[in-house]
Amino acid sequence: MSNKEIANAFKELGNLMELHQENPFKIRSYNNAYITLRKLGEPLADMPMEDIKQIKGVGAAIADKIGQLLETGTMSTLEKYREQTPEGVREMLGIKGFGPKKVWVVWKDLGVETVGELLYACNENRLIELKGFGKKTQDDLKAKLEYHLKSRDKFHYASLEQEALELVNALRAKFEGARIELVGEMRRRCNVVKQIEVLIGTKVDASKLFEEGFLTEKEAFENGWSATSAKETPVQIYTCEAGDFGSKEFRYSATGEFMDAWVKAFPGKDFKNLQEEHQVFETAGIPYLEPELREEDYFLEMAIKGKVPDLVEEENILGVVHNHTTYSDGLHSLEEMAKYVQSNGFQYFVVTDHSKSAFYANGLKEDRLHQQWAEIDALNQKMKDFTIFKGIESDILNDGSLDYDDSILAQFDCIIASVHSNLNMDEEKATQRILKAVENPYTHILGHPTGRLLLSRKGYPLDHKKIIDACAANGVAIELNAHPWRLDLDWTWIPYAMEKGVPISIDPDAHSKEGIHDIHFGVLSARKGGLTNEACLNTRSAEDFGKFLKSKK
Repeated sequence: MSNKEIANAFKELGNLMELHQENPFKIRSYNNAYITLRKLGEPLADMPMEDIKQIKGVGAAIADKIGQLLETGTMSTLEKYREQTPEGVREMLGIKGFGPKKVWVVWKDLGVETVGELLYACNENRLIELKGFGKKTQDDLKAKLEYHLKSRDKFHYASLEQEALELVNALRAKFEGARIELVGEMRRRCNVVKQIEVLIGTKVDASKLFEEGFLTEKEAFENGWSATSAKETPVQIYTCEAGDFGSKEFRYSATGEFMDAWVKAFPGKDFKNLQEEHQVFETAGIPYLEPELREEDYFLEMAIKGKVPDLVEEENILGVVHNHTTYSDGLHSLEEMAKYVQSNGFQYFVVTDHSKSAFYANGLKEDRLHQQWAEIDALNQKMKDFTIFKGIESDILNDGSLDYDDSILAQFDCIIASVHSNLNMDEEKATQRILKAVENPYTHILGHPTGRLLLSRKGYPLDHKKIIDACAANGVAIELNAHPWRLDLDWTWIPYAMEKGVPISIDPDAHSKEGIHDIHFGVLSARKGGLTNEACLNTRSAEDFGKFLKSKK
């Protein structure tokens, strides 16, 4: 088991014990174990038990539970509380902002044991009179439940990417010589996907496809099967003749909306029995459109006009912007992060630890800022052909102002302004709050604009056009936060940002060395919005990136 999986087991145990109103001291110790273990750099699986016991806040009892998880994949105490708790009640604990105390109330006072029952109770206004609730809390919970149910049985693209690639390789080994490719949402690199879809360019023997538990058949249809993988991921298998592969690859890679627009644009044209996908576009007489651009009719219309964007490539990203170190809530030191970034071929690194109001993330007070700046100066002297920029992820406070006084803000090279608190805002409040931050002369980049967490938190509503217009007027870039749970700015707003000349910065929001590789997912999302190299902020050289920052001063 990974450190993250072990840490999450203690988080779940703490929540379940709090739900059952157990010893607060034990609950706190398990919650602290979660915080400690998820930040641990060395894999627990590689550590001797004596060393695990020496980890601050662990001790013999928690170390024993870690040992159980490493040896068996389960923890007896956790299993005991799971058995005492209905599955639907455990699911409620996964809803953001709906903690164990409130779950206990609706479970015991209303007899609600599933998310569906809870939503029905909200619709019946049954929560208003409950202790600790009220109409506002009920309305907020109702919105979260609706989002939760809508997101159920979906996956972050990042969580399936490796499995999908491994499945394709395994199928190629089974059906040697056959053309086999990903199609559907995975090929379009959607932020969130429902399943893995694969096209096989030959008629296949079902017994070979489903042998030895490789895939489990759920349902057969005319040209393929619905199945599940060994990891119980939904899989859709399509088959076709080799000579029709290009036509079918095109068909299965586009949305219904895109295909409807395609049929209307090219009435009477025959796109059948084409071996290569590019032949489909040649037959239509338009430039090739990358699969990422086949969501809706916008880019089809551009292709018909001969204006297909030259999409940003991962290798064109020259700088790693938005990173956290041990100065705030990162796992690795400033020097470790900087050297790792340089070793991966980047020209520059922007340190943006949390600002002082982010007490929950060990945000930097002024004295520690000066300590960090001195270390950055020393590293910049030592590291050749590499630049570390002094940045901060400054909290946008409730009134829209930035954390720190102007005298401090003026000393940063780069300021990313982000909302982290008081997220329950209506559109007017959220828009005005962020507009004020964008208009602040010290803001360089607007961070994760809506605060969303895909499949977990919808994010606050914004008037995106007003925000983008304000960024254009004030010389502020917008972040596409590349963490696969965020991918915020949403790709659908990239065309408007590009139209207004607002640069997009593809930032990993890295809290560890390995976190910088999330740039990969940010680039995939940016490409869906048609982002070009020229419109991306951190495809610029260190010198040109520095010029952008100084243009604000």
